Amino acid sequence: MAAADSQAPMVDIRNLRVTFTGGKKPVQAVNGVSLAVQRGEVVALIGESGSGKSVTLRTLLRLHNERRSQITGQVQVDGRDVLAMDSRTLADYRGKVTSMIFQEPLLALDPVYTVGRQIVESIRRHEPVSAAEAHQRALALFERVRIPSPERRLAAYPHEMSGGMRQRAMIALALACKPQVLLADEPTTALDATVQIQVLLLLRELQRELGLSVIFVTHDIGAAVEVADRIAVMYAGRIVEEGTARQLIRTPRHPYTRALLQSRAHGAMDKGGRLATIGGSPPDLANLPAGCAFADRCPMAQDACRGTQPDAVVLAPGHLARCLRTDATAALASPV
Repeated sequence: MAAADSQAPMVDIRNLRVTFTGGKKPVQAVNGVSLAVQRGEVVALIGESGSGKSVTLRTLLRLHNERRSQITGQVQVDGRDVLAMDSRTLADYRGKVTSMIFQEPLLALDPVYTVGRQIVESIRRHEPVSAAEAHQRALALFERVRIPSPERRLAAYPHEMSGGMRQRAMIALALACKPQVLLADEPTTALDATVQIQVLLLLRELQRELGLSVIFVTHDIGAAVEVADRIAVMYAGRIVEEGTARQLIRTPRHPYTRALLQSRAHGAMDKGGRLATIGGSPPDLANLPAGCAFADRCPMAQDACRGTQPDAVVLAPGHLARCLRTDATAALASPV
């Protein structure tokens, strides 16, 4: 295989469409997503549940049931065509080139093997090293992610560890084979606030130390701002706004991005204050509207919004939004 162009994105997704066909009607979970992640960059995907964030992430590892899903578009990682890989190439690619931190490590880790054995097996699957060498690598990984008493924890089963400890072990497993791309699917959702901060800081530190490209899925805008260089906002299977963390926080131009920022709990505990909410619910992905999917919930929607699928509008270098009302949103004050 020819060496990948060092100037090309590490992850290059173009017009990705993922349709699940196992139910009564096809479900368009991802509908025309394009996203580029540069080498050493962290991109956060944010949005409500069902917006297509995790589906996009799992497509990068081809984890969907291929008999019940249709995937079209282009997905390239370090110059490799992920959608064209055969089963053997895909097995070599998973873990070695792209690895994933799953949302709930208790379900992702095998309950009948010790955590250390699972890491050793992963290392030996991809590299010709002895069991002793792989064990030392696993021990070093546990030390790097700051698990106390690492030798003893390697011999523990997943259920014997706390939630924060399991998440750190999951990070160690994801990094075991020195991947170039790390996918983090809501890695702090099940943790308490203090442990969340510790895990986020650890991920950012490891990303900088190892030069990883990271795609980070989260509901928490605060977490996205903490770890991400760029943020992409997803709604109903599409990216509706994309830009640097600063651009999306200071000058959001899509009404959905503004609504997400206004619905944060920040300031909601002020006496007499109310937490802003987004009225209505996301559309049925098996029956998407012809126009903007957010139109029925948008206070700025016009008739044209309901009949026209908006194209991307470039607002500034690296900042784009798919909305017909970007001129109107520009006149509004920042929501934060």
